[in-house]
Amino acid sequence: MKQKVFSWKEHFTVKNDVEEDCYTVEGDAVVVGGKKLHIKDMTGNEVAMIQQKLLSFKPKFFVFIRGEQVAEIVKKFSLLKPKYVISGPDWEVKGSIFEHDYTITDQDGEVVSLHKAWLSWGDSYELSIADRVDEKMALAVVMAIDCVLEAQAENAAAADDI
Repeated sequence: MKQKVFSWKEHFTVKNDVEEDCYTVEGDAVVVGGKKLHIKDMTGNEVAMIQQKLLSFKPKFFVFIRGEQVAEIVKKFSLLKPKYVISGPDWEVKGSIFEHDYTITDQDGEVVSLHKAWLSWGDSYELSIADRVDEKMALAVVMAIDCVLEAQAENAAAADDI
């Protein structure tokens, strides 16, 4: 997954392990109901959508596949280490989210791992998705976590301006 510094109006492509384009990701600016991020296959069909919940005390995002909500990602308060709760598939995040080096697991083991690729042009991330897992769901959840991080950064910047 390659992207520049994240932006809601960003458009980037997700590639597979042999550098073939698999998905495009497009963000909407603020719209009624919150910000949205669309994941599309290479024919332009939307395969997943991430939507921000407005008027929420904590950053909260929903993942939709085929119009059905399949996951909710919320950052919980923690003094030592950020904790993310992924409701729906009942997945758990472990590792360093801020360094883009983490793993998502379920009761059967690893679901997806994400690592920042350091020797690349621009921001690039390597995803490894377990064969038993729907890659659209895994990609959407990883993108939703990225949205939570972006929302936190926006909130911190706004607080600094006050």
